[in-house]
Amino acid sequence: MPLIVLYGVNSALYAALAWHFWRTRWSAAARQGPDTARLAPWERVLVLTALALHAALLAGELAVEPHLRIGFAVALSATVWLALVIYYFESLFVNLEGLLALLLPIAAIAVPLPAIFPGLELPAYARRTEFRLHLLLAWLSYSLFTIAALHAALMAVLERRLHAGTVRGPFAAMPPLLTLETLLFRIIVVAFVLLTLTLVTGIAFHEELFGKVFRLDHKTLFGIVSWIIFGVLLAGRHFWGWRGRRALRWTMAGFVALLLAYVGSRFVLEVILDRGLT
Repeated sequence: MPLIVLYGVNSALYAALAWHFWRTRWSAAARQGPDTARLAPWERVLVLTALALHAALLAGELAVEPHLRIGFAVALSATVWLALVIYYFESLFVNLEGLLALLLPIAAIAVPLPAIFPGLELPAYARRTEFRLHLLLAWLSYSLFTIAALHAALMAVLERRLHAGTVRGPFAAMPPLLTLETLLFRIIVVAFVLLTLTLVTGIAFHEELFGKVFRLDHKTLFGIVSWIIFGVLLAGRHFWGWRGRRALRWTMAGFVALLLAYVGSRFVLEVILDRGLT
């Protein structure tokens, strides 16, 4: 089967699941109580099937020698996949299935992007263990911060609905805001540790991998800005009890900076400026 067909099948499956979850979790007709928010066994099977096919397609892009390729499209697709995996297993313990309706449409768009923007074949240094470790840490941190940003958006919507007295349907099945907030900061703490390791390995291995002294580029600058924002947020939470809207604003600001650090810079370099991997 041609690879492009598999991309299409995976995208269509995500899109169908997205439509299903929007219709059954978020439409006005479906708001009949908290039970509508739970995943049925067949829904879990289909989500896992879509994730497994997505993983196979990513493996073809990232792990099959000697045609290793990477670019903003592959990075975005992998980040969305990791975010979905983490969210799926999180949903086994916390009732947050309604949020799946927000992630699945993004996945449907992100899956075929590597076929449209295949990126560049990685040079020899990218096959080294140091680089692969750095790459893994980066994707794990990005995916966790993606989950954190989605949680923050969900909390903002839920807070507005609570103040307006219109908490119905899937929102009524969500945990209390304090529970969501605690979960948000747990995710941010783990993601912050991974982002710290990403920056450390990127700087430490730079000269060994690239054969030149480290210099501050666009990606590293925005990565450091994001690290500072999340560091201030965690310090504010620990020392001054930051929470609520202030915490949500800092979370979204840090996520935007992190998004610009990689996805934005790779898009500019590869699509707009047509430059290679540096």
